[in-house]
Amino acid sequence: MEAISKTSKIGKFVKFSLLIIAGSILLTISAKIKIPFYPVPMTMQTFVVLFLGMALGPKVGLATVTLYLIEGILGFPVFAGTPEKGIGFIYFTGPTMGYLIGFLVAVYFAGYFKYDKGIINTFLKLLFAVSFIYILGLGWLGTLIGWDKPIFKLGAQPFLLAELFKLMLLTFLYPWIFKINIKLFR
Repeated sequence: MEAISKTSKIGKFVKFSLLIIAGSILLTISAKIKIPFYPVPMTMQTFVVLFLGMALGPKVGLATVTLYLIEGILGFPVFAGTPEKGIGFIYFTGPTMGYLIGFLVAVYFAGYFKYDKGIINTFLKLLFAVSFIYILGLGWLGTLIGWDKPIFKLGAQPFLLAELFKLMLLTFLYPWIFKINIKLFR
């Protein structure tokens, strides 16, 4: 009986490890794809961060984003704009650090919320989760470049229309994403 329990624990560990690695790869791919959008091109990073939380739950989602950030800090070219704009800790501590740290909070909250069939509730929960990316991002950006600059206009306004699109898409995909979560964690 004890051998079955150990095998089960090892199987769970392997399963979660593979999910975390696959999620990190998905997040890296989402950072590299630029979709033409107005007023600025859009990456799908925030979409994937919220998706990972919804599909993997708060703990595995948080571990996934943590792995992604560690990979970037160690110099792997996983972040948007790398390696062209630098890599590693120097890049991480640049203008996007607050947004990247916000990924941790957003993935946790997106995974923490329970499935709700109400479209408005789902949208508001996702809006709450993604808001931490922008709050921490703008906070760091203001600290880095100075609060006398138009921080909101530089660090949030160009991305809001794309963010609205991604949130609406996730809201309508939520029933299917929830089914992924159930299949993974049963």
